[in-house]
Amino acid sequence: ASTMPRSSRSDRGGGWVLAQTVLMVLVVVLVFVPPFWPSRLSYAGIPLALVGAAGFVWAARSLGTSLTPYPRPRDDGELVERGPYRFLRHPIYVAGLLFFLGVGLASSVPATLGAFALGALWWRKARVEEAYLAARFPEYEDYRRRVGRL
Repeated sequence: ASTMPRSSRSDRGGGWVLAQTVLMVLVVVLVFVPPFWPSRLSYAGIPLALVGAAGFVWAARSLGTSLTPYPRPRDDGELVERGPYRFLRHPIYVAGLLFFLGVGLASSVPATLGAFALGALWWRKARVEEAYLAARFPEYEDYRRRVGRL
């Protein structure tokens, strides 16, 4: 079965953007909901969140004008293979997951569970995104074979 959604040309995947935004806000809200992690574990979350934030900035800067929150690439976008995209096909999702897991571990169990839910959403969104990229860029199949998925 194809992972490409059945949608009109004008629909770039707004449902995915809405779902990830809701989950990101939920994680932030759940930071204040007990039970909270023991302090020795919560201290591990801080460097994890910092690494995630730095990775996000690196990946976003590498994408440049091709950056979009939607799974469908921009009409004027390019297939980016520089920066962290040399090593990973979805470094923004990996960095985002590290950030939100770090936030969760630095605070509460419910926030950590929310981060895992966000990671699951991004995993599914990445499959849809890859179908769009393969349809748009003939060289994507070669890139997919050379570069790790995460």
